[in-house]
Amino acid sequence: MKNIAYATMLIDHFFAIIVMALLQERAAAGLETDGLLQVYSAGRAVGRIAFVLFAFLAAEGFVHTRNRGRYLLRLALFAVISEIPFDLAFSGAVVDYRSQNVFFTLFLGVLALSGWEWTERSLRLRKGAEPGKSQGLYTGIFRMTQVVILLACCTAAYFLSTDYKYMGVLLIFVFYITRGRGILLRMAAAGIVMFFGMWSINCLKYAENYTMAYLFSFSMRELYGLFAFVPIALYNGKKGRQLPKAVCYGFYPVHLLVLYGIARLVVGR
Repeated sequence: MKNIAYATMLIDHFFAIIVMALLQERAAAGLETDGLLQVYSAGRAVGRIAFVLFAFLAAEGFVHTRNRGRYLLRLALFAVISEIPFDLAFSGAVVDYRSQNVFFTLFLGVLALSGWEWTERSLRLRKGAEPGKSQGLYTGIFRMTQVVILLACCTAAYFLSTDYKYMGVLLIFVFYITRGRGILLRMAAAGIVMFFGMWSINCLKYAENYTMAYLFSFSMRELYGLFAFVPIALYNGKKGRQLPKAVCYGFYPVHLLVLYGIARLVVGR
């Protein structure tokens, strides 16, 4: 599954970086771009699968990791390492504060799960220590705390402008909260979060430039990501052959640098 996630991410970024550079070059030269634009759209549609798989793997990784603090630290470390390659690949600048790479989204999603589970554990301990005493009040306070933690991570993702913003955080949370449920329920929950999450993000960002109807139809492309549920449905809950963690995490910044270099060579971007 991880290999499928990497492959679809590579396809997505190939089109987002290299093919987009070619589109911009042709448009600047006054050349026809319709055919290439259709190819670009198809490639990006395939790429929608990637983040769904990474969100699923982040939730599974959180459940199965032996050390959650170390897991969060790895995500934070590679978020920092990947930022310059990400900025170069997508904006051509060494530092661009307008958007942050997907590791920041994964970090905030796993941080939300950590806060959610810590609060859940604290509630169980409270109930065990004082059975029968103000259980409704305690439960309400702890549930509210869980919601506040989740919303805080979503808010941070939005204002930091991480890849997929709060939709990404919520998708990781949905995969966690629906573990053990039927595949159709999980797919429906993920689809709702993907579509309405991205639609709301697009409305907040582009409301002044496009109609709500156009943004609605444009956001439908996120639903191509539901094809990720084919490998998810086949997942048996067991770890397969794994490359070293450094290789798995390092693939993201390295492939961005490679694609950026190719784009510079091909179109002088």
